[in-house]
Amino acid sequence: MTHFEDLLVVQEHDTAIDRLKHRRANLPERAELAQIEDELVALERQLETVTEARDAVARRQRHHEDELAALETKIAEVNTRMYSGAVTIPRELQAMQADVDSLKRRQSTLEDDVLEAMDEREPLDEEVASLTAARAGHDQEAARLRLAIAEEEAAIGAELDQETAARAAAVAAVPADLVKLYEQIRGRSGGVGAARLVGPRCTGCHLTLPATELDRIKREPPDALIRCDQCSRILVR
Repeated sequence: MTHFEDLLVVQEHDTAIDRLKHRRANLPERAELAQIEDELVALERQLETVTEARDAVARRQRHHEDELAALETKIAEVNTRMYSGAVTIPRELQAMQADVDSLKRRQSTLEDDVLEAMDEREPLDEEVASLTAARAGHDQEAARLRLAIAEEEAAIGAELDQETAARAAAVAAVPADLVKLYEQIRGRSGGVGAARLVGPRCTGCHLTLPATELDRIKREPPDALIRCDQCSRILVR
């Protein structure tokens, strides 16, 4: 086997390594995870907005309920005093009754306010619960995808280690100056620095070489460095 044949083996390993790296960077689960994470961010923002609205209504409801409880206590106190017999002056009793009537009107208004807040809060509670459940579902799906990505990366990493080791063994058989030239060409030619000449066609650029060039190549000795006149890759005959 010539050094050029050895170089083709190196190229095969490099191509395999490039393919594995591309596969690792473009796992379908990675795109799915990115979408899930974008949706999670949107869900978090929506949940924060709805929760703030729900909490504002809940605070208003509690305020009304606290005021209503205090009012009911005050009505009970006035009624107790009014019917205890301790107050006998009619004018004072009338004033107390008027006070109770005013308090009860305020009580009725507060009861309406509490009911209104409860009605306003109910759909917000439901939306918070729905968004929370959606977030939990997305968190679970994101965890599944992260696990799948980790498993895929581990499997690809093992293949990469094998290919890298095999590549190191193969490149040891190729002269350093030829490896240097190969790497330079590979760097500017889409990862392919050496290609086989099959008939009149370069398998690197897939173009057919002119007949005069093919004649020239045939006359070159087996250890001569041949490069494609179309793509400049190293040709292996």
